[in-house]
Amino acid sequence: MHLQYDDQYLKQILTETHTIALVGASPKPHRDSHRIMAYLQARGYRVIPVNPQISGGVLLGEHVYGTLSAIPHKIDMVDIFRNSEAAGEVCEEAIKIKAKTIWMQLGVVNGAAARRASEYGLQVVMDRCPKIEIPRLGLDLPVNLIERK
Repeated sequence: MHLQYDDQYLKQILTETHTIALVGASPKPHRDSHRIMAYLQARGYRVIPVNPQISGGVLLGEHVYGTLSAIPHKIDMVDIFRNSEAAGEVCEEAIKIKAKTIWMQLGVVNGAAARRASEYGLQVVMDRCPKIEIPRLGLDLPVNLIERK
């Protein structure tokens, strides 16, 4: 799997995504997953935290789920804040729930999982952060100015 992505591919994912399941969400404000969840919410995305250790709680106004399959909502993107090895299991669960996109955060690369997800028709991004990509691609306008499909 490659780690280079066309800007149009990334823009399409980020503009067509509405609901994100963030796997590895942390209740600790200094953690990247917490800060990025808040950033994505501020951009108008619904971000549903997934963390079995705090399942049943509330994080940044959203109910926390223990697994992707426990989420009763349609998920567009699964944003993975787990290590590269654990990303494989998350990708399998994302395939089962019929997510549209798997997004592996900076430093998270699992070629086998990416290939499998692609075979099932999911879009895949590895080793990238939406908090970096959104402003780089010029998509960081105020929420009410972002045109979404």
